[in-house]
Amino acid sequence: MANFVKTFVQICNYLQDPELVARFQHFCGVEGTFPDAPKAPDSGVSEPDRPGLRKRVQQGAKSSDAGVGNGAAGDGPTPQVNGMLGDDTTGPDSSSAAADSETTIAKPLRRNSLTGDTGQEFLIHNKFLFYLFTFGTELGNEMFFIIFFPFVLWNIDALVSRRLIVVWAWNLFVGQSTKDMIRWSRPASPPVVKVEVFYNSEYSMPSTHAMTGTALPFCLFMLTYGRWQYPFLLGFCVALSWSVLVCVSRVYMGMHSVLEVITGFLYTLLILAFFQPILGKIDNYYMMGSYAPLMIVISHVGFGLVAFSLDSWSTSRGDTAQALGTGAGAALASHVNYQLGLQLDPPLSSLPLTLPSLSVSLVLRSMLRFFIGVAVLLVTRMIMKAVTIPFLCRLFGLPMDDVRRARQQMKVELPYRYIVYSVVGFSCACFVPLLFKILGLA
Repeated sequence: MANFVKTFVQICNYLQDPELVARFQHFCGVEGTFPDAPKAPDSGVSEPDRPGLRKRVQQGAKSSDAGVGNGAAGDGPTPQVNGMLGDDTTGPDSSSAAADSETTIAKPLRRNSLTGDTGQEFLIHNKFLFYLFTFGTELGNEMFFIIFFPFVLWNIDALVSRRLIVVWAWNLFVGQSTKDMIRWSRPASPPVVKVEVFYNSEYSMPSTHAMTGTALPFCLFMLTYGRWQYPFLLGFCVALSWSVLVCVSRVYMGMHSVLEVITGFLYTLLILAFFQPILGKIDNYYMMGSYAPLMIVISHVGFGLVAFSLDSWSTSRGDTAQALGTGAGAALASHVNYQLGLQLDPPLSSLPLTLPSLSVSLVLRSMLRFFIGVAVLLVTRMIMKAVTIPFLCRLFGLPMDDVRRARQQMKVELPYRYIVYSVVGFSCACFVPLLFKILGLA
């Protein structure tokens, strides 16, 4: 037994090693432009408290102009442009880079939402993998969710979308809360190249991208197989490929170790096993329960308060409240729809469902529903953001000239996320389908 534990610990240490991430990045054609004498790297292990991590992240942000981290070691400041910068390969190793016509200088796609750090330049020797894994990591970001859930709800199967949102919201809550309890910092840079910096100030164990990237496809497979007609092997392979792409992309981006990604994958399988026998009961209670609205609000807000009490402000806390707020809004909408007789799920006698034959009319109607609906959601989110944050700042006597600092206050960030995204979730599941009926698109 002692030998087994020792071997297990050794394997975990190996999978957590940032050098393993760096080697994978190098294999995939990612090259950091580290200076010859970098500062002492981060340990890449658990830190005792949040302030230490905050200090490390802020130092990384301040050092970007000096060429520390992934930055170029040139004399002038690097241009603050994100994404691909072109095929100009001049850099610390320009002779070898110039020999490769496929080499491109790039920067992280989005700046860090906590520190404002825009990241540093790196070299991409394989553009296909760069775009592939950028797409993979986007499958775990907000813009994908605001596209994916509505599309399934409006065009495929409302029941499946409702239950997916339930699993997604609680899966993200569990993952983000676990991060704030374990408190492991991101892989050390150097040697890891930070292809992404947006989430660099969060803790990293487990990978919540890996968790959502596993929960969505496998839950979708779990909910649709038998309900819709398609081969088992096809559904399983699509779910597995989706999950693997998201998981591997997080290592490629330098945001997670291999151990954190594997843990996120396995963690989600346990969560899905827990939800599988009770998901239908939860959905039915949300629709039919007399006290369902009260229970929805109490549970979603209560667990959000728990998440916010685990640590100081971070993007992970905001994401947790955002997911719970969206879940609350969608659940309340399902209750309203059912009580008003608007929840028209196919009868059990019609199962299994078959995909309709593709036609120009069907495609145009689906695309029209999608674009009109998403436009409504984006406008709703924009208006709610513009109204809610100034209102909360005035309510609590906070200055409105620095929105980022104001949102680091729990009394602003928590209600802001809940108000904005519960309205978005409610609009998605209730208001937009009503709009479609009015426009004759239902």
